Parts: sequence; C-alpha cells; structure tokens
Amino acid sequence: MVARIYDLSSSWTFPNTQQEVWDVIADADMSWPDWWPGCTFAKPLVRAPYASDASDAEILTATTAGLNFKATLGYTLKVSYRPTHVDSPNEITFDAGGDLHGDGRVMLRPLPHGGTQMKIEWRVRPTSLWMAFLSPVAAPAFTYAHRVLMRRGEEGLRQHLARQDKGNRK
Repeated sequence: MVARIYDLSSSWTFPNTQQEVWDVIADADMSWPDWWPGCTFAKPLVRAPYASDASDAEILTATTAGLNFKATLGYTLKVSYRPTHVDSPNEITFDAGGDLHGDGRVMLRPLPHGGTQMKIEWRVRPTSLWMAFLSPVAAPAFTYAHRVLMRRGEEGLRQHLARQDKGNRK
C-alpha cells in the first residue's frame, strides 16, 4: 500500500528582520530543539566533508539532522532533514526522510510594514506502515496534528527571537 502524499503549508510572521529569523532557522548546528516544543534530536548531526573555507550555505547543505517531533495525538515522528539548496537569507529547500519522505522549502521575505513572513511548504508521504495504513481515514487527524505542531514551532521561534531581542538591548 502506498500512502497518500500530503501537501502541507504554513505561514508564520515575526516582527524581526529577515536576517534575524534566517540566522536562527538556517543555523548549521540545527538549534531547532532549543526553541521548538516537542522537537528533539533523534541522533547527532551528520555532516559530509566540506572545505575549510566553506560558506555557511555549504556547511548547511553538508548537514543532515535527525529530529523527533512529538505530535499532540501522542505519536512521535522521526524525520531527517537535509538541505539541498540555500539562498541566504531567502530560501532553503530540503529533502525529508525517515517517517516522512519527500521534500520541502522554507521561504523568507520582508513585510512592507516591517517584520518577516516565513512560508513553509512540505510535500511528504508517510513511510511508517501504521501511518500509511491509516492515511485514507486518518488524514484529517494527521493534518490537524501537523497544524498544531507547526503552531508550537511558530510560537517557540517567536519567543526565542524575543529573548534574543531583549538580550541585544542590554
């Protein structure tokens, strides 16, 4: 049985500059577990060899992160995230593996009144047998769990950026 493909998108806005948001989400050390509730490292980062004078983008594309995401419905997804293209500070495209296989991208753009909009697009297929089996009937529940997880990520990033702002003002 082949599981359905999920086209998932989110849009987050922050009062911070595009560069400030980029510096956190495109961190080569993948600091996401520091600010995203329910996100933990599944294993240490894996980094392919890169030149000693590599740019931040080259280091990022040499990095694969294995992350766990705890869903509100009680299950945990193990997802690997490997950036494939980096256009700093505008866009990251990536491949996903593990319990979700597919690809996605994160796009940042400045807002006219200030601040930054971040759009996240995922096109993934569940690979775990139980999710593939349940997809025909559980798709609304899986989509709901994704929305809640993304809202937690947005709020966590918003709080993280606010703490950084306060630290920079001292």
